[in-house]
Amino acid sequence: MDVIRVIGVCLVAAVLIVLIRLQRPEIAMALSVMVGISIFMYMIPYITHLISVVSDFVSGTRMGNVYLASVLKAVGIAYVAGFGAEISRDAGEHAIAAKIEFAGKVAIMLVALPVMAAILDTVVKFLD
Repeated sequence: MDVIRVIGVCLVAAVLIVLIRLQRPEIAMALSVMVGISIFMYMIPYITHLISVVSDFVSGTRMGNVYLASVLKAVGIAYVAGFGAEISRDAGEHAIAAKIEFAGKVAIMLVALPVMAAILDTVVKFLD
């Protein structure tokens, strides 16, 4: 992975955004969103490889795919909610950013319910 390239693009974009924001804040916002989406698209092959490696690791254990799917969904929700919240903050909408983060946390808890239920079930079996 070429982290230096990603950091370089982000730093150049940050400087451009700061300069543009003074005159045209709407263009600065659009540029920020486009850079964020571009970095995400650039990272998709790495994310796919990471998911594949973790899936292979989990398939060699007694863990079910339900747990892996729950963890991956939770991580995905966290990243998407964080991205949305940061875009809202960039636009000056801090209250909306807080609501996005809240919704992300609730969604993560819903995704985590099967894992929590399995853990509680295991604990109850050990106590019996």
